[in-house]
Amino acid sequence: MATPLAEKIKALIATNGPISVSDYFALCLADPEHGYYKTRHPFGRAGDFVTAPEISQLFGEMVGIFLVMAWKSHGEPDNARIVEIGPGRGTMMADILRVIERTAPVLYDTATVHLVETSGLLKLTQRETLQRHENKVHWHDSFDEVPEGFTLIAANELFDAIPIRQFIKTQAGFIERMVGLDEAGELTFTTGIAMLDASALPSHAKAQPDGSIFEFAPARQAVMMAICERLTATNGTALIIDYGHMVTGFGDTLQAVRAHDYDPPLAHPGFADLTSHVDFEHLARTALATGAHLNGCMRQGDFLVGLGIEERAANLGRGKDEKTQHDIVEAVHRLAGAGSGHMGELFKVLAVSSPAVHVPPFKAPG
Repeated sequence: MATPLAEKIKALIATNGPISVSDYFALCLADPEHGYYKTRHPFGRAGDFVTAPEISQLFGEMVGIFLVMAWKSHGEPDNARIVEIGPGRGTMMADILRVIERTAPVLYDTATVHLVETSGLLKLTQRETLQRHENKVHWHDSFDEVPEGFTLIAANELFDAIPIRQFIKTQAGFIERMVGLDEAGELTFTTGIAMLDASALPSHAKAQPDGSIFEFAPARQAVMMAICERLTATNGTALIIDYGHMVTGFGDTLQAVRAHDYDPPLAHPGFADLTSHVDFEHLARTALATGAHLNGCMRQGDFLVGLGIEERAANLGRGKDEKTQHDIVEAVHRLAGAGSGHMGELFKVLAVSSPAVHVPPFKAPG
């Protein structure tokens, strides 16, 4: 059965012709009437997927430890802005603030907290989750609204939800992949007429066979530039966590998730979460182009272990019953371990600062 958004998109295509993957992506997530993030609570076991902060408090605690170390590396400035872009249900920020309150009370007392969120439904949940800190927390519809000043930024699974463009290799070059209608009037992938300039392609593009797909994400680049320009203007550090690859490459990573399972991307627009893998090399190049310092990029597992998640898990489980201890160990394996069902290798962590500072577990500037 077609979804209401599918019918809306079909009518749009029937009237105006095929739409880009980027436009389809944006409609699926953000259509005011039927968009996925406008109409539902996607997070948690009752939703369509579980994010790292929902797996265990240990994840948010490690992010909190990192932000405290970054603050100290920057000289412990007063009146910091602690910012989360795309804060989900507020779970990670609650864990971050608990760590900051306990380990850096001066930072907690002088900082303000800023959540960048477009979903009215999620804002309500965040207010409930962060009720104990409500006098410190401010909500914004866009990052531009966050007041200027020294800034500590966390963004977990933000970039994967920002739309991408796709280009498919043909004998004529890389032509934009579009979403159109087949003979039965159903949504299908097709090609348009826009071509990608060769300067945007990796050096090994010519060696790719016809039919290869290259994903290009100018919208992600714009968000990264906005983050880095804020850091270079007012100082601070940003931590970006997402699933993706460290080296720019080729391949179709567009995917939909519905009820904790993969769904064809064109099957249930508005009813499924739509994402794609993040090109961390492209984000890193964008950061460097703004003059920001690249602290580094590493696998999530290495990041969490480097910050002491195993030691914290041992402390958390001490004196608890056997099932609780088992659950804590399993959570660590899922967050930091390798292989199917684990997040330690697939997820990457990128940190940028201005000015250049050393924040473990990233290596000191050479």
